[in-house]
Amino acid sequence: MVATEIDNDSNLERILAEHAGMDGPLLPILHAVQDSVGHISPAHVARIARALNLSRAEVHGVVSFYHYFRQQEPGRHVVHVCRAEACQAMHCEQTEQHARRELGVDYGGTSADGLFTLEAAYCLGNCAAGPTVMVDEKLYGRVTPERLASILADWRNRG
Repeated sequence: MVATEIDNDSNLERILAEHAGMDGPLLPILHAVQDSVGHISPAHVARIARALNLSRAEVHGVVSFYHYFRQQEPGRHVVHVCRAEACQAMHCEQTEQHARRELGVDYGGTSADGLFTLEAAYCLGNCAAGPTVMVDEKLYGRVTPERLASILADWRNRG
């Protein structure tokens, strides 16, 4: 995701204009911004708040409440590890621990090489095949620590 795509004032203005007149536009705007840039910066929060006649605290509260929204630029790929009950029943903790060790970060962090951001997920809809991991939009089921190592190596090799 390229930060310059939304840093252009006209792009943010376009997103705001597309949602003008909509009832409850905050969440759709935040999703559009994150889809465009990969995160929602304090500058985005200020401009969105001003456009919607909300306080920055109100917009920041929504951004910080939902785990989906990121406030810093992510790595090139986002790795979601499911932590929902079905995956816990299948021992996802081992996969979580391996992900943290291999990437050298905790949830919300980005690997030193900038390639991966690790995120927790609270159901990826693949309960019958847990533990589940999603890299970008690609879903993987029955992910053991060994399989996760292979998956991450594959993504590293993609460049």
